[in-house]
Formats: sequence, structure tokens, C-alpha cells
Amino acid sequence: MTQANAYITFNGNCREAMTFYKQCLGAELNLQTIEGSPIESQCPSAMKNQILHASLTKGAILIMGSDMIGPEGFTMGNNIALSLNCSSDEEINSFFSKLSEGGQVFTPLQQMFWGATFGTLTDKFGIRWMLNYDKNMAA
Repeated sequence: MTQANAYITFNGNCREAMTFYKQCLGAELNLQTIEGSPIESQCPSAMKNQILHASLTKGAILIMGSDMIGPEGFTMGNNIALSLNCSSDEEINSFFSKLSEGGQVFTPLQQMFWGATFGTLTDKFGIRWMLNYDKNMAA
């Protein structure tokens, strides 16, 4: 089933913010640091304790976050994206193609280390999108 979720980028305080949200919502929090991840060697050692990916869940609520700032840098207000978890190759390719018309692609659709097809873009209205399709999760 295709889902849209909020994805928040933080300026080095993802752990603190997501822990706060966990307490507020009574949710389950999972954190993956840069240290020990497949991209650890590509990042400065000062970033090793920063959050690569966080997920906060409670029932149908899913809020994701990260300390990984995109190429455009961090500006309060551009730090929230819509994340689409797609249900097929056809769907992710169609959504990505249509959403990127008149916009800017930051990460073309490609296979990522977590086993999914993934890409990022900003649409012609300035909205950030993250599209993900994991065949294993769709099966």
C-alpha cells in the first residue's frame, strides 16, 4: 500500500527532537547513527554520532527524521519533505517522472544500500519529495 509520511531534517539535533516527540506521543523510536552504517566512511568523523535515519511509530503514525542535510543546506522551513513509500516499480517511476517536471532532481532514482529504489526532488512548487520502493516490503 502506498503511503505518504513526513520526513524532517534536523540541524544536528535529530536524536533530541525525536526523543522529545517519542515522549510526547508515547511512540516507539528507532535510531540509526552514521557510525556503523554503509556510508560511515563517506562522512567526517565528527558526524559519527549524528542520526542517519530515525523512525517514530505509533499505530498509523509514522514520522521519520535525519541529521543528513541535502546539497541545498539547512534552512528552517525547507527541512520537511513528503516521503512516498511506493508499492511498485511502475508507481515510483511514474510518480518521480511526473513530480520532477519543472522541478529539480537531487537524487535520481537508484538502488540504495538499504535495498530499495530511492530518489529525491523538489517539485515546481518548491515542495521536497523523497520516493522509496522496497520490493521486499511490498511483497
